[in-house]
Order: sequence, then C-alpha cells, then structure tokens
Amino acid sequence: MHPRHPEIAPRLLSETDEQRQLRTVLRDLFRETSSPEDVRKHLATPRGYDEALWSRLAGEIGVHGLAVPEEYGGSGFTFAELAVVLEEAGRALCSAPLLPTVALAAHALLYSGDRAACERYLPRIADGALTATVAGFGEGFGDGEPVVTAERGSAGWLLRGRADFVLDGAGADLILVRAATPDGPRLFACEPDPGTCRRTPRRVLDETRRQALVEFRGAPATPVGTAEGAEATVSATVDTGRAALAAEQIGGSGHALDATVEFVAQRHQFGRPIGSFQAVKHRLADVLVALEAARSASAYATACAAVAPEQLPVAASAAAVVCSEAFRLATAEYVQLHGGIGFTWEHPAHLYVRRARGAEVLFGTADRHRARLAALAGLALESCSV
Repeated sequence: MHPRHPEIAPRLLSETDEQRQLRTVLRDLFRETSSPEDVRKHLATPRGYDEALWSRLAGEIGVHGLAVPEEYGGSGFTFAELAVVLEEAGRALCSAPLLPTVALAAHALLYSGDRAACERYLPRIADGALTATVAGFGEGFGDGEPVVTAERGSAGWLLRGRADFVLDGAGADLILVRAATPDGPRLFACEPDPGTCRRTPRRVLDETRRQALVEFRGAPATPVGTAEGAEATVSATVDTGRAALAAEQIGGSGHALDATVEFVAQRHQFGRPIGSFQAVKHRLADVLVALEAARSASAYATACAAVAPEQLPVAASAAAVVCSEAFRLATAEYVQLHGGIGFTWEHPAHLYVRRARGAEVLFGTADRHRARLAALAGLALESCSV
C-alpha cells in the first residue's frame, strides 16, 4: 500500500475572483496587442516577440513577479495566478518567453534555495529586465548524464559542452545549466558572452517558441544551490514547466474550439449553417469533452504546483498526456472544420497546429509520461507482441 498524499481542497481547483479579474485584464490586453497578424509581424524581429508587450506585462500587470516572493521583488502570489497568465498567453499564441523565464528559470532559482542567486536574479526577472532559460535539464526523468561539464578554473567555474534545443537559448540573458562536476551534477548560472558561449538558432516547427543550440567554450559560471540538491531542483523545475505548459495548451485548445464554433455558425451550406449538421456537432462535442477533461487535469497540476509539490510529479505527467491530446484534437478540428480556408498559409489555424505539435514533445512524449505514471504508481509494464 502506497502512502496517501493529502487531498487537494476542491476550492483550489476553481478560480478566485482575483484570478477571474486577472484573466479579464489579460484577455483584453492580448486581444489588443497579440492578434495573429501581430504574432506574425513580431516573429520577423530579432527577438521574435513584442518587447513592448513584454514590458507592459511586467510593469502594468506584474505578470513576471506573480509567483515570486515579495522579498525578491515579486508579488508573493502562487503558481495558480501564473497559470492564468500562461493560459491566456497560450490562447493568444503569445510568443514572448514566459515559459522559459517565468515558469522554468524563476522556479529553478526558488527551488535551489540559494538566497544569493535569488537576490541577484529574481528582482530583474520580476521587473521584466532579465530574460532567462534552462539548459541541460533533459526530460526530467532523472536518466542520462549532463551534456555540459563544469571545471574549476583559476577564477572560478567554467562550462564546456553543448545543450541543444534550449528554449529562447539564442536570446536569453541568463542560462541556468545542469552540468557534470567531479561531485556529480550541479546547477550553474551563466550570463552568456559571445566570446565563450556560441548560440545558434534552430529551425523548429513552432516558430512562436524559439529554440537554439548553445555551445559553452569555457564560459564563466556561478554555482546555484548545493550539489546534493541539484537533481531535486531540476526535477521539480521540469514538473513545474509541465504544469505551465498544460495551462498554455488549455488556452490554445479553448481558442481553437471557440474559433471553430464561431465559424460553423456563420458558414452556410445547403441553405443552413454547417454547425447545424449532426456530424459537425458530434465532432465539436468530442473536442469539448476532451477540453473539459484537460481543464481538470491542468487545474489539478496547477494546484499541486501551488500548494502540494509532493503530488506534482503524478499531476504534471497526467496533465502532459491529457492536455497534449486535447490540444492536438482541437487544432486538427480547427483546420478540418474550416474547410479549404483552414489549410491556407494566411489562416492562423496552422500556427496553433504547430504549437500543439511542438508542445506535445517539449517535456517528454505522451508514451514516456504514461510509463512514468506507471512507475510512480508502482506498476510494472510488461512488453508484449501483437
């Protein structure tokens, strides 16, 4: 019999009045500043996102510091408030680096328990002055050695090696790197310099989420946290990233469903809206059912990230499976039920399809998460031939 974790209070699975107000403000802001045309326009810029919007999110609403304690310049709320932001950003397909900076790097610093590192970096993350990411974290299942090594130099630690497909790797001001040392894996903070850190943008399916190959060539770095706590910090960070990604996927799925429902109510065939045909109704009902299941999984993962971290590994992997499948289905119907126009380059549907396909493998495939869930539940998976 496995020990039972404390139950999550039902009220934590529902939105508070403050969270609803935050959602309304964000939806209005994204509607004003992050239309599909805006997203396309900013993808052509060097950073790939609207830097004015990034500043407004930090300065006017305080998005970046929502889950950062007040002692480090944040607002002292929880991951639950941050999840509202991520859902609305996913709905608008906002290409700003919220996931790597606010969900991954900021939480890695907090989980590390390193006060000096938190005091140095979190206030600048909270006020929007610093973008950050993580590298070498792998899929967070605890397997595999770090691809970057750290060695002691005359003036401190130096990083060597390469990490591929790093989120916002080409533009981030700070990279938190999991690197191998003689004492085992450890977390380091690196402020990349062109002389010792080469960053090459990768061509990826989802252009709204930039990734890069980062090559460390004797890059100076500062240890973050302790060697003993490094792997726990990495694992908790990646699970928090999964919960954050699930919230994004809910927002994207909601947009896809709403846009499709609106279209089938307007598009007429044989003298009536195509949404009145039973076959179309059934397909949209399937999307709604999948979306509601995903909302539940995401809400549970969010609550665990906010107040019950001991339950987060199970909740995060479950949300990764359910939310990825819902997003894939919603975006497929977004294209199919728009007919010929849904397949065109000019229509925004393909942007959401690309986001869905990229997101479902970002922190491990669905099969990998199912295997992890089985292991966490103490089940033995037996291979079989068909």
